[in-house]
Amino acid sequence: MLEWTETPFAALTPHALYEILQVRQAVFVVEQNCAYLDADGYDAPAWHLCGRDAHGLVAYARLLPGGTKHTAPSIGRVITVARARGTGLGKALMREAVERLQHHVGAVPIVLGAQAHLQRFYAEFGFVTVGAEYLEDGIPHIDMQRG
Repeated sequence: MLEWTETPFAALTPHALYEILQVRQAVFVVEQNCAYLDADGYDAPAWHLCGRDAHGLVAYARLLPGGTKHTAPSIGRVITVARARGTGLGKALMREAVERLQHHVGAVPIVLGAQAHLQRFYAEFGFVTVGAEYLEDGIPHIDMQRG
């Protein structure tokens, strides 16, 4: 059984914040062997979407209002932990992320900076490529927009 929660930064408990940062670092820093500053200053204005099972946090996305990281609202830091990959959880996470962000900001365009190899995955949710591929922290990325 999976439980979804969406919490503004100021309402995160220290335990929940630690769990989020631990998962983000495990995936983006350790698994992807990428040294970068995860605490980038965009957590405070965000809603933090968490999917937890009986063992803890298994899915996460950061939902940002427009005018913060991008002009348009955005979804970022999309993660499923290793033990939950291949189960369809990533698709459930993206459906939740789009739905919950639209609940906050309305039916307006949403953007994200996708790792280039995940273009097809995000296209399943209506995101289309905008612009050319670029390197971010040594990983090929592409900007995508929905709506």
